[in-house]
Amino acid sequence: MLIQKMRLQHGWSQQQLAEASGLSTRTVQRIESGHPASTESLKSLAAVFGVEWSTLNPEPAMTAQATHPDFPDVAAVRADLGAPVNLAVRTEREERDAFAHVRRLRGFYLHLSKYVMVVSLLVVVNLVTSPHRLWVLWVIAGWGVGLLFHASRVFRPDWLLGAAWERAQVEKRLGRPLS
Repeated sequence: MLIQKMRLQHGWSQQQLAEASGLSTRTVQRIESGHPASTESLKSLAAVFGVEWSTLNPEPAMTAQATHPDFPDVAAVRADLGAPVNLAVRTEREERDAFAHVRRLRGFYLHLSKYVMVVSLLVVVNLVTSPHRLWVLWVIAGWGVGLLFHASRVFRPDWLLGAAWERAQVEKRLGRPLS
């Protein structure tokens, strides 16, 4: 995530970073998605960003989360329990969530653009080959439902049984605002 953050701060695309560092675009994509990077790759990226390579090298900490993926994030648990969370940890988590949301958003927009292009092509094919049978409507409806599910996962409407609705229901049941 640090590599992606630094790349975005410089206003570079993944392709531009790859060319500047001498790495492949796929390597930059893998590193940004959280896969481990070789020392040589990290040194190349550090040289491009003008930082020490050790700042880009996350030391493998032996925590419960590092040893077992089912253990929750300690900062998330502390925040859920109302314990004070280090501002840097909270900021890092917010940035990680923001990057993940932008990746999901990009995926949805790519899905939407493919839908529009393919459906447009199929409408033309359907009207040219058999205008009396509109079989393309089945494709539009089926794929459209899938697109709606994808949109609901990306945009997660909170008004529909989300946190705000849940809080309102609890306050309604208690007859007073939560403190």
